Amino acid sequence: MTGRCQYYGKCGGCSCQHIPYEIQIENKRKLVENSIKTSGVETRCEVKIYSKEPYGYRNRMDFALTDSSPALRVKGRWDQLVPVCECPISNNKLNVLLKEVKDLCDKDRLDVFDMKKHTGTFRYSVIRAPEFTDDSSISFVLNSDSQKIADATEKIKEFAKNTSAENIVVTFAASNTDISASDDFFVVKGKDKITEKILGKTYSFSIQGFMQNNSRMAEEMVGYVKTLLASHYTKDSFLLDLYGGVGLFGIGLCEMFKETLIVESHEGSIESAKENITQNNMMNIDAVVLDAKTLYRLEIEKKKNPIVLTDPPRSGMHPKTIKYLLDLAPEKIIYVSCNPDQLRKELIQFKKKYIVVSAAAFDLFPQTNHIESIVELKLL
Repeated sequence: MTGRCQYYGKCGGCSCQHIPYEIQIENKRKLVENSIKTSGVETRCEVKIYSKEPYGYRNRMDFALTDSSPALRVKGRWDQLVPVCECPISNNKLNVLLKEVKDLCDKDRLDVFDMKKHTGTFRYSVIRAPEFTDDSSISFVLNSDSQKIADATEKIKEFAKNTSAENIVVTFAASNTDISASDDFFVVKGKDKITEKILGKTYSFSIQGFMQNNSRMAEEMVGYVKTLLASHYTKDSFLLDLYGGVGLFGIGLCEMFKETLIVESHEGSIESAKENITQNNMMNIDAVVLDAKTLYRLEIEKKKNPIVLTDPPRSGMHPKTIKYLLDLAPEKIIYVSCNPDQLRKELIQFKKKYIVVSAAAFDLFPQTNHIESIVELKLL
């Protein structure tokens, strides 16, 4: 198989490098178009496609560690690794940090984790390199059941003195789990949060938490939604930002509304969202910890002119959340989806009350089959 990456065909990360990029994005546009069409919802638009650089876009990568190099999994195998020294889909800053971790592996011959035996100490290095700030981080994930944690920690502390990464943390994961993020961690250098800027707004988020892996396309998505809303009078309206995370959409859009509320079930994300609200000097927005299936507790029906933006995980919205939105019947629902199949399943439930008036696909993950989409639903 051909591709820009020397590991393509061996590493399981990318699957489309052999396909010309123009064909990749058209295939993804058609995928979203088909999801909407087969849902049966009335559609009064064509699906647009938005894309940027096909390489050098990722700001986060999780690398397993071998005794000679960081590595990614062999395609189709959970128990075999491909040592790597660069990743073409990752941004330049991330690749610099990847080389520094490789140098550590080369120098110290780390006591690495054996995925079959569940023994050893060093498991992952999670590298984050935001696109629009100078911030960066490396999280070394260690086997919490290892007897050599003290020695591993000393090596990480020594590494922290010389690395160009702004923040270094040690994260613990039990030997019988396969995770690369945890609430069980400590800071070796810097702090436990990093910062990105999206369309002039500053977002701090946990090194252990979620943020879009493609900052340039995250800007494109927020800007697109702002354009959708600009054609409507929203100054007297209420924005409900569901599954709002650290506030990417809510904070990016709140100046267009009288009031905005971010709803998210993960407490750590809401803590970051509140911090982001403060550091961006936003006065008309709040954030609450709440499972979206219990939206009835918020009494949103009492708000004037509610508009809903929902950005659920791949599993989609809970049936109780969908029922609540159908009963609330806001004039507009903007559905941000990372799963075309789930999008289709949920649009089916809205087709009796709503029509699709705009739809767009956003290629946040070039060289892969993944695609994000934004569908604008209008009440009949």
